[in-house]
Amino acid sequence: MSISCGDGRIQLMIRTRFAPSPTGDLHIGGLRTALYSYALAKNDGGKFILRIEDTDKKREKAGSKERIKEILKDFGLHWDEYHVQSERASKGTYKKAAESLVKKGYAFYCQCEAKNAKKGYSKELRDSCREKGLGSGCIKLKVPKNEKISFKDYVIGKEISWDTSDISDATLLKTDGFPTYHLAVVVDDSEMKITHALRGYDWLPSTPIHLLVYKYLGLELPKIGHLTDILDPEGGKLSKRKGSVSVDAFLEEGYLPEALLNFVLLLGWAPKDNKEFFTLKEMVKHFSEKGFQKSNPAFNRTKLLWMNGEYIRKIDSNELLTMIFEFYNSKYPKDKLKEITPLVKERIKILSEFEALADFFFVAPEVNKELLGKDHQEHLSKAQKVLEKVSTWKKENIDKALLVMIEKEGFHTGKFFMDFRIAITGNKSTPPINESIEILGKEETIKRLKKVL
Repeated sequence: MSISCGDGRIQLMIRTRFAPSPTGDLHIGGLRTALYSYALAKNDGGKFILRIEDTDKKREKAGSKERIKEILKDFGLHWDEYHVQSERASKGTYKKAAESLVKKGYAFYCQCEAKNAKKGYSKELRDSCREKGLGSGCIKLKVPKNEKISFKDYVIGKEISWDTSDISDATLLKTDGFPTYHLAVVVDDSEMKITHALRGYDWLPSTPIHLLVYKYLGLELPKIGHLTDILDPEGGKLSKRKGSVSVDAFLEEGYLPEALLNFVLLLGWAPKDNKEFFTLKEMVKHFSEKGFQKSNPAFNRTKLLWMNGEYIRKIDSNELLTMIFEFYNSKYPKDKLKEITPLVKERIKILSEFEALADFFFVAPEVNKELLGKDHQEHLSKAQKVLEKVSTWKKENIDKALLVMIEKEGFHTGKFFMDFRIAITGNKSTPPINESIEILGKEETIKRLKKVL
């Protein structure tokens, strides 16, 4: 748990945790929490713990637990320890803690919620249960009145306090024997020797409950920090209701894990030197809690798209070829992709753009003639004639034949190539057209020109 400093002082080894609930897709904010927790620990040579908080069995989604693990591995966030709350609950870990609070007089058994579900849990019902001294039911924390409770948030950087008179009794252990978050997070963080706990800002209102549980169980409080909210540029907090913000959704669009992780790093944390691009190794090296920002960041999708494009540009063409091949589930032959990939590499920003940009290589397009210029008949017929005479189908020969023809006929170069591009690809925006028809081949190129004519 501790390491010795050179001057004889004892310094705690940083131990952090990522503790998701397997109730659905991992949100982009969850990935940020995992990254920050990982980088904070690893920067100090510490330990990163993955803890699955699966005690809410009614909301648990099948396969979610395994998918969380797969995502973390895909992003290189490998954990040093792995724990599952339901397994710990089956050993009586949380029941023992809750019952000890009852014995100490800091908690009580409650049966009124089940009996009065329609009426709700009023102050009168709570007081009634407190006084009865029941021996079964769920276990609730007995929150004191007129006390001040506080802690210093190491992310926000200030002391935060509450009056306990404003805090309701909280359920710690449900009648099914499973703990609520309020009890489990305290017991787990303590037993797993967590030194720095990071979580979302929306959990801040629950902190006074946890502070009381720490106090009543006689446990040492870790450093607790609440991360800023990630905002939607259109207003409000980024949420599933405003669009797809799950990690899987971004991966399915063709964002690279490295780019997404880099982008997420800068949503609430800033380096000293305004550096923008980081490998995971560099993130760990530069990361410190001093870089946490106080203002809520906006999720700028335009910047993410740009950053992902920059990452694609840096990838070796053979590696990109494999990515495209796997992204489209082997739909396109590798030998063809090997020719096409260098042409699209400078143009696509996400892998899902490949098909819109390059599908004409595989399927002849339906050309909308309204996109063509008024001189397209002459442009295309002259092009057909000169290209039919090109004996060796190479780009340099294609370039020469078309440019000589353009000059001879007095065509406007831009207008000619726009008509030519549309006739071959069906689109105005494509990879370099002469390189493209070299790949298409002479026969297919002539065939497409004739079809439009």
